[in-house]
Amino acid sequence: MTSTLIFLLGLTCIFLLLIGLGIFWAIKSGQFEDMEGPSQRILMDDDDPLLPRRRVETDALKKAP
Repeated sequence: MTSTLIFLLGLTCIFLLLIGLGIFWAIKSGQFEDMEGPSQRILMDDDDPLLPRRRVETDALKKAP
């Protein structure tokens, strides 16, 4: 029973170390820099002229006399 506890405690320490390294890597690489930008970008992409349906509308307006 003691060897099982030592194994599980060692495994827990390894997992905690990996989780800690993952969190620090995410912070250092800028994963948490802009938390609201992507959510607002979803709402504002209708004005993008590169969207296929917008391109068709602008091409039709350019061709109209």
